[in-house]
Amino acid sequence: MAQGPSYAYFQGRIVPIEEAKVSVMTHALNYGTGAFGGVRAYWNDDEQQLFIFRPLDHFKRVLNSAKLLMMDLPHTPESMLAILIDLLRTENYRGIDVYIRPLIYKSSTVIGVRLHDLECDFTMFAQPFGSYIPNEEGSRVTFSAWRRIDDNMIPARGKITGAYANSAFIKTDAALNGFDEALVLDHNGHISEGSAENFFMVRDGVVITPPVTTNILEGITRRTVIQLLRDEMGLPVEVRDIDRTEVFVADEAFFCGTGVQVVAITEVDHRPVGTGKMGPVVRQLRQLYFDLVRGKLPRYREWNVPVYDSQA
Repeated sequence: MAQGPSYAYFQGRIVPIEEAKVSVMTHALNYGTGAFGGVRAYWNDDEQQLFIFRPLDHFKRVLNSAKLLMMDLPHTPESMLAILIDLLRTENYRGIDVYIRPLIYKSSTVIGVRLHDLECDFTMFAQPFGSYIPNEEGSRVTFSAWRRIDDNMIPARGKITGAYANSAFIKTDAALNGFDEALVLDHNGHISEGSAENFFMVRDGVVITPPVTTNILEGITRRTVIQLLRDEMGLPVEVRDIDRTEVFVADEAFFCGTGVQVVAITEVDHRPVGTGKMGPVVRQLRQLYFDLVRGKLPRYREWNVPVYDSQA
């Protein structure tokens, strides 16, 4: 990871990051009553341009999380995008890829567990960011002993801060046992997702991924990948429940998400996936994806929002 951010959007303006602070009494800090997004911006060296990937979709999801948490924010996806462009220009990030963290939170400084009758706020920062999982072309994965939170407990379709304690238990157990990541089952015993990634596998030429009803995040990268697989690679994609042992006999498997991007899974619980090396589907998909997010696929150019003026 490179150096952290110098600025943040906080309480209605862009301020030095040192000034973006909340009280220890903040409701979201005490009770997990916040939600966040994860957005990436990619540097295109040929055009000397930083492209934000699908920001309006990300900000729409943040505002949907606000609905779940009974937050009334004076923002639209478009106004949030304008703030982000201003923030990135203030940071003047060039020649590097960037991860952006929009965060909405209950900002009242009160004691008491609830969602109603509380103030809320929106903040955002951005920092240089590389790979989330170091072994992107050959990650080693285990099935977690922890189950994914259920929609009737905490809605997984919202990136709610308190819910990520579940992900933290999953990720730490996997890491301390020598794995790169974990696969998580839902309460019906079907594969849900990784600790913070959507899951896909390939069997007999068909790409398969769990449905949103298995308590997964409704991933924007997931939607992007499905479109690339179908429209660019000509592969059928099935959305259905996946049993645990299916992964052991899969030809290929991978994670995807804004943070993780596209990561090949080559081993699950000490069993090789396919040949035990990144397969041709994941290899081609990764190439397409990284061309896409850097604005190199004209067909999808509307998903790439430039930060700097064309003369910059």
